[in-house]
Amino acid sequence: QVQLVESGGGLVQPGGSLRLSCAASGSIFSIYAMGWYRQAPGKQRELVAVITSGGSTNYADSVKGRFTIFRDNAKNTVYLQMNSLKPEDTAVYYCNADLRSSTTMRRDDYWGQGTQVTVSS
Repeated sequence: QVQLVESGGGLVQPGGSLRLSCAASGSIFSIYAMGWYRQAPGKQRELVAVITSGGSTNYADSVKGRFTIFRDNAKNTVYLQMNSLKPEDTAVYYCNADLRSSTTMRRDDYWGQGTQVTVSS
């Protein structure tokens, strides 16, 4: 069984910063990529940022230059540093991991439970 546990969400004023973290644990054989998605009320879930095991990154245009994704492979943990936050960044942020289970040897997507980020004055 694989678990993704997120932390770091909360309420912040416009222009402020937050750091999200997501730790993967359990029956993990290999992690190929980890990332963050978000879903605002009434909108579809969208990619925010992703990082591969080799360190390649990809960002949504709306967060480029403001958000940074990085990971600690030894800890199976991914982070999202969010700076210069805007009200439109308000959403539930979900951690995602593309990994192979050590019990089934299947490669699948796994999701965290989500953490709320609210940007408001």
